[in-house]
Amino acid sequence: MIDEEITLKKLEVFLAFMRLNSLARVSDELGQSTVSIHRALHSLEQGLRCPLFRREGRNLAPLPAAYAFAKHAQRAVSETEEGVRKVRDLAGLNANRLKIGSLYSLTLRCIPQLLMGLKLRRPELQIDLTLGSNQQLLRSMDDGRLDAIVIGLQASLDDPQLLAVPLFEDEVHLAAPLGSPYAGRTQADLRDLKGEKFITLNDGFVTSDSFDHAFRQAGYVPETIMRVSDIFSLINLVGGGMGYSLLPGRIAEFSTRVDLIPLDARYASRQAITLLFPRSRERDPNLLALAAECRMYRKEQRLGSM
Repeated sequence: MIDEEITLKKLEVFLAFMRLNSLARVSDELGQSTVSIHRALHSLEQGLRCPLFRREGRNLAPLPAAYAFAKHAQRAVSETEEGVRKVRDLAGLNANRLKIGSLYSLTLRCIPQLLMGLKLRRPELQIDLTLGSNQQLLRSMDDGRLDAIVIGLQASLDDPQLLAVPLFEDEVHLAAPLGSPYAGRTQADLRDLKGEKFITLNDGFVTSDSFDHAFRQAGYVPETIMRVSDIFSLINLVGGGMGYSLLPGRIAEFSTRVDLIPLDARYASRQAITLLFPRSRERDPNLLALAAECRMYRKEQRLGSM
């Protein structure tokens, strides 16, 4: 059993004395009186039920038991310090670091603008950016590996554990290679493409959800010849004439070889680009700064569309 007199604070005092070998120097380093230092060492001996020192005038001389115990005490303190650091990191409480997740398709304008604004608000902040699908990012945030995520939502997210800050809405378009039979149309009727071949993203991406939603509205399952794991490959395959797809308007600047045609209103599909973070951390100053930057971005988007 570990006696209640044995505490981590007393172990720290003990290790400081073993390193400095002077009550006065330990007192200066820890900011405690020599009486408090002596009392902590004495109560540690009582908790161990074993003498650690012998008196030599006004000072204390370590016994062999003290040297033996110091090795174990050092490991206990070091392991506890490392455990505290890791737990705080996993809980997102590292004040100087913020781990953000996002979609690949938001890296052209949205995410760089948010991160630059965040750095201006909090210059000391270190930011880790992770890219992935909706599914991957939500799982990582749930596991504590991410502090916040910026993703697209095909439908409203009904989760009382999360706070949501909307940024903008993005319309899904028919993506066709330049010079396709559908070029120049003001709207695309998905029923006209019933015999065409399509490419889309793997499950877990919001654009895959939008693809499925639009074709449910059209009343048929398209011939999907390929599923890919990133939107850049998808854009290049469509631009190379491999097939058609449905893609959000924000990808227009990624390629000049893809024609984006608005969908007929009957098949309209929208993605709500949204910041999500745990409600339990709504007072976290780093997340408050990120949320404020997202609201500023939303305001700028609204003004730009007027």
